[in-house]
Amino acid sequence: MTAPVRLRPEIAALPPYRQGKQASPDAFKLSSNENPFEPLPAVVEALHGALHVNRYPDAAAAELRQVLADRFGVGASEVHVGAGSVSILSQLLLAAAQQGDEVVYAWRSFEAYPGLVTVTGATSVQVPNLPDGSHDLAAMADAVTDRTRVVIVCTPNNPTGEIVTTAAFEDFMARVPETVLVILDEAYAEFVTEDDAVDGESLTERHPNLVVLRTFSKAYGLAGLRVGYAIGPAYVLDAARSTAIPLSVTEPGLRAAIVSLEHEDELLERVGRITRLRDQVRQSLIDQGWDVPRAQGNFVWLPTGAQTAHAAEVFDRAGIVVRAFAPEGIRITVGEPASVDKLLGAAQEVVRTL
Repeated sequence: MTAPVRLRPEIAALPPYRQGKQASPDAFKLSSNENPFEPLPAVVEALHGALHVNRYPDAAAAELRQVLADRFGVGASEVHVGAGSVSILSQLLLAAAQQGDEVVYAWRSFEAYPGLVTVTGATSVQVPNLPDGSHDLAAMADAVTDRTRVVIVCTPNNPTGEIVTTAAFEDFMARVPETVLVILDEAYAEFVTEDDAVDGESLTERHPNLVVLRTFSKAYGLAGLRVGYAIGPAYVLDAARSTAIPLSVTEPGLRAAIVSLEHEDELLERVGRITRLRDQVRQSLIDQGWDVPRAQGNFVWLPTGAQTAHAAEVFDRAGIVVRAFAPEGIRITVGEPASVDKLLGAAQEVVRTL
């Protein structure tokens, strides 16, 4: 018998990333933090004009990088574009960490973090969130050792929705050695309404070891086109570019991102509608008796604990597909306004049993 192919044991044991459950036609899919709005007409028109799929896209994403560089007040070399911000995160981790190194991040946070770290060969150092679901930045700074190569800060934190404040982040950066790469993951930055929240856009020139991640998937509604970007030191982003899969960002994605920035006011008006609905949903959940963390993404977090699987079943029966993170809680996207009554009805049924 032929011997099986020898694989890295840590990779063979690593479960693949699982996206949010797909919804039936009569249910609302609130499991993947997608934007409920269809693309703007100008974006659709741009996509029709970018369907020359027999040609490769611009591998350097030069036009989009220049647009973003002008926006952030940096050079084009300080901008990197990838197939979603998570792909850039993977590239940065591969560039900075290897076997014997450590990567520090809060937990629970974005579920892709542990797997991405494992792929590099490095070791995850998970620092528990504070009781309100926010990062314990003091404990994260304490966890940095001479083996630490990367620290990931997620704000608003996915899935709990809590932010990192400017003051807390500045204190944190003052404690982290400049030889350690800090990645500020701001996938949901456009949904933030709290005045004291850290804003990576204002920090890119202040910290030589900081890279800020953003995406067009959420606020801009381009999740299916996979375009994200990073702002940071050119030499760090060059290293990320060296680990990237060439030509992974498509021409339709690049065109849609550029046109979305040209029509940003229209898109941010939609974001405002989502954030207002988010705040209304959160307040209604609190009125039901839920302890809901401060929601600053396009989602809310319900701490269902040991009842998480049961709670997810109740929502599913009500036609609401949620993202369950047993045994901690459930993340629910703020989507179509028509979903709210079903969402709140199921939440009311669940909270009675907790």
